[in-house]
Amino acid sequence: MPVSCFRCPVLHENDRIADVTETKKKRNSEIDMIHGPLLPAILKFAIPVMLSALLQIAFNAADTIVVGKFSGQQALAAVGATGAIINMAVSLFIGISMGANIVIATQIGSGRKERIHDSVHTSYFLAIAGGIILTLVGYFIAPLLLKAIKTPEDILDLASLYTRIYFLGSIPLLVYDFGSAILRAKGDTVRPTIYMTISGILNIILNLYTVIVLKMSVAGVAIATVVSQTLSAILVTIALCRDSSDIHLDLRKIRLDSSLSSQILRIGIPAGLQSMMWALSNIAIQSSLNTYGSVIVAGNSAGQNIESFVYISMQGFNQACITFISQNYGARDRKRIRQVFNITLLLNIAVAFLAGLVINMNGDLFMSFYTNDPEVIDAASWRLKYVVFWLFLNAALDIPASAMRGVGVANLPTVIMVGGIVGVRIAYIATVWNAMPTLPVLYLCFPVSWTITCILMFASWYRTYRKLTI
Repeated sequence: MPVSCFRCPVLHENDRIADVTETKKKRNSEIDMIHGPLLPAILKFAIPVMLSALLQIAFNAADTIVVGKFSGQQALAAVGATGAIINMAVSLFIGISMGANIVIATQIGSGRKERIHDSVHTSYFLAIAGGIILTLVGYFIAPLLLKAIKTPEDILDLASLYTRIYFLGSIPLLVYDFGSAILRAKGDTVRPTIYMTISGILNIILNLYTVIVLKMSVAGVAIATVVSQTLSAILVTIALCRDSSDIHLDLRKIRLDSSLSSQILRIGIPAGLQSMMWALSNIAIQSSLNTYGSVIVAGNSAGQNIESFVYISMQGFNQACITFISQNYGARDRKRIRQVFNITLLLNIAVAFLAGLVINMNGDLFMSFYTNDPEVIDAASWRLKYVVFWLFLNAALDIPASAMRGVGVANLPTVIMVGGIVGVRIAYIATVWNAMPTLPVLYLCFPVSWTITCILMFASWYRTYRKLTI
């Protein structure tokens, strides 16, 4: 008997056991979104997303905490001053990754297996191409924007250094985001959380080493971020290459499919532009904040970081809303779409409200992790009171926006967001804040804009749902 035809019975049995074990692991990590009870499935999907976001925010907070504690107020303010610029630059491409998630999830729901494979490879092409563009834009233009928004002179050089190093990690940043979006499209939210945990632990270790031991200040935390992002990108890529389902990735087959890229971009670009415009309004707010000096900027930076912990609850249910509705839209189940909307809406509002309430009741405790400066703590307390507490309004408006994108309506939520968030905030700053230029009045532009946008978004979703032809 030829050697190639012989299989040891013991090895054969071991292979069979390994295959069964791998199948069980996949069943445990994947979620059936178009059959069975919705609430447990949504929670199973959303909780790992929330944990992943929590870890990401915690690891980003590590940057702020380490520089605030060991490099001083100026370093803390410098890292915080870059947030609006970084968010604006990254937002477009994160929106495109959302488009990839929606397209692939819809294909899974409709059973179009032949297109899932091509969508995965097109998504990776877009991630790499977007990373190259973002690297160039971030490295050369972001420092100019920092100066344009009146970043205080005493932190401008540090802030510019941080942004330049940060954007050198744009390719791994987008590869991880697109890879995670692909896994989420089939209901796997566990593995991205594991990869975020591993890379985040590395980020904290490198933060402490580069800042405390090497005395590298903001450069150290930026380098730590790039290295940890690279690790997470490698891990998610390996996972997709080893996946035996329809989302299997073959690095040799990464290429652009024009029709699929058009679908992804048609949904993703409006979502990305919306986030960019949102970030643009925050840049206008940051520019106004910068006029108060570096102490207020530092307090806002710490308050903003704490605020991010409320967003983690919202992110989990927003992602669940998009992905569940996309799959059920592909499966043409109108009733289930409505049920997904109602469940994710109630969960999003409840969790955001409770998180905001807890943070406000324990503001000094949370702030003590960032700084010991009483002036900075006092400055942060204003953001907690006038912004963080009212984030449940933001949670409410995000669900109809996510639902519309889930059924392929991409432009309408973007137009509403740009008008209701960006337009209202810029008009508010130009009129109300200019007339009464106090910090509380400036922060009130957040709940005002959320309330107006919420009303418009709900009206648009109900109109969209009534017109669904499925």
